[in-house]
Amino acid sequence: MVIYERPEPRYGIHRMVFVLFRQLGQRTVEPPDMRQNFSCRNFARQYHLDIAAATYFNCQRESGSGGRRLRLDD
Repeated sequence: MVIYERPEPRYGIHRMVFVLFRQLGQRTVEPPDMRQNFSCRNFARQYHLDIAAATYFNCQRESGSGGRRLRLDD
């Protein structure tokens, strides 16, 4: 099991991907060392997994330190 890390992009728009794998054997699956250039196909092949489902969403950091601000006109 791997602990969920919430998305916290520092800048720009980021695509977050969730992949559900089906384990075909009894082998222990280790989390990847790095997330950069991660390949689902290579990971699945290494641990004898099937990709069962996947989804993604885009997110970006709110500008400023206080989040969104509303402008109220008098």
